[in-house]
Amino acid sequence: MPQELVARMITFDNKILFVGFGFVARCTLPILLDHIKIEPKNITIIDFEPDEDALRPWIEKGVTFVQDKVSPDNLGNVLGRHVGEGDLLIDLAWNIDCCEIVSWCHDHGVLYLNTSVELWDPYEHAKDAHPTQLTLYWRHMNLRRMISEWTESGPTAVLEHGANPGLISHFTKQAMLDIADACLEEQKFSGQQAERIAQYRKAHTFNYLAKELGVKVIHCSERDTQISNSPKEVDEFVNTWSVEGFREEGTTTAEMGWGTHEKNFLHLHTT
Repeated sequence: MPQELVARMITFDNKILFVGFGFVARCTLPILLDHIKIEPKNITIIDFEPDEDALRPWIEKGVTFVQDKVSPDNLGNVLGRHVGEGDLLIDLAWNIDCCEIVSWCHDHGVLYLNTSVELWDPYEHAKDAHPTQLTLYWRHMNLRRMISEWTESGPTAVLEHGANPGLISHFTKQAMLDIADACLEEQKFSGQQAERIAQYRKAHTFNYLAKELGVKVIHCSERDTQISNSPKEVDEFVNTWSVEGFREEGTTTAEMGWGTHEKNFLHLHTT
């Protein structure tokens, strides 16, 4: 690795626990080690269905693997065996209740990162619950209610930070900075407005920066470039994403966000 990249790496002397070692975790671990200096012996992976071929090169480097499954009955015991205050938990499993695991990390001083706000069983009360209770918004509000009751601050928890949502936010912010730089360089704005743009750009105040630049819509599109050795058949639907994730999102309640800048609601159609 080039020395200039090594110099920019962050040293982490505590432990890191990966919960789940599917394809996302297998991509995350090597990227993590490109940015963080940590002894492999300080990294532990938990998964209930081990893939020996995927795990072997990491175990040979010193990473610890434990075959186990986090459940409502053992969450505290399993996590407590591997991480404590100052450590980092990277949750890349599925169907682990977000409120419970975030609460545990908060109480035990453990840094936390996940890619999705999930439940133990998203289908448990689906038939009897009101549609609004099945939304992601409802889960977010439950998290906010829980956090509002905390009397002490705790370690950082970054939620829903995968590809989208997550990485796409960094791409968007970089695009905003690039637009601001181009507009200032080409003198698209002048006077106090140019000064405000320069100020917001320097401070990374992205909401005001977007307002000054006139950005009203940010459209995020994705293109799947994965190629399989089994060509798709005619009239066949192929899912390259998580099977469980696709099933859950494909059957849950539809949601639509309405920005605070929108002053009028859409026309409510009647039947």
